[in-house]
Amino acid sequence: MSLTLMYITNNPEIARIAENAGVDRIFIDLETVGKEERQHNMDTVKSFHSISDIGEVKTVLTKAELLVRINKIYPGSENEINKVIEQGADVVMLPYFKTVEEVKRFLDIIAGRVKTTLLLETPEAVELLDEILGLDGIDEVHIGLNDLHLGYHRKFMFELLADGTVEKICSKLKLSNKKYGFGGIAALGGGALPAERIIREHYRLDSTMAILSRSFCNAEKITDCKEIQQIFEKGIAEIRKFEQEVFEKKKLGKKEYFEQNQREIKRIVDEIAGEK
Repeated sequence: MSLTLMYITNNPEIARIAENAGVDRIFIDLETVGKEERQHNMDTVKSFHSISDIGEVKTVLTKAELLVRINKIYPGSENEINKVIEQGADVVMLPYFKTVEEVKRFLDIIAGRVKTTLLLETPEAVELLDEILGLDGIDEVHIGLNDLHLGYHRKFMFELLADGTVEKICSKLKLSNKKYGFGGIAALGGGALPAERIIREHYRLDSTMAILSRSFCNAEKITDCKEIQQIFEKGIAEIRKFEQEVFEKKKLGKKEYFEQNQREIKRIVDEIAGEK
């Protein structure tokens, strides 16, 4: 078992480097509708990717899947989704939905042509999760901590990991037999909440997907492709090696190992939230 690692980029060269280093999915982000208003003044990734980027990135990939996050459901959704699929998306992600009807609309337009991922990032969607999971055509669910923590009026996105919110959601997703994941991770040793702590939680909760955060490799600041390649090769190899260690603990039923990690996550998160 290993996490499906995703990296956000519309640069074909960086996509190729990431794939060669072992990234499982390249993530193109078309979401702009309402995002600036929701995340105003937050240090979050706001991409300016375009539909034309999909085909350009798709042509360089040989193993990695291409995931495209579209806009939330709006009058132009059908046209946007059709173009995204025509350009070569393997997986299409629906963000920021609040109703069962929005998810139905998304699934109706997709009509089984590609894999689907729901980005669960509103309290309204969490409340309706049982009904949503009863719909046909959902392949995966990713818990989006950036917007979800705002929706719950929390100060720090990983408060939802520390307070059991993510665990409750994961329990429902596990029962539905759908693939699921949450949040993002930095390189080992990095992140306000260290990546090692988060990876252990992924394994404890049987999560199988994570986004590599901007801090893993900030390609806006690093322009030397050789340096980017070194970052990816070293970073992914270290994550995979660490995952193997965690997997062995899980296989051996080392419950205290994961419980101690939970306690440490709560301590770190409480400390960070208290400073905000």
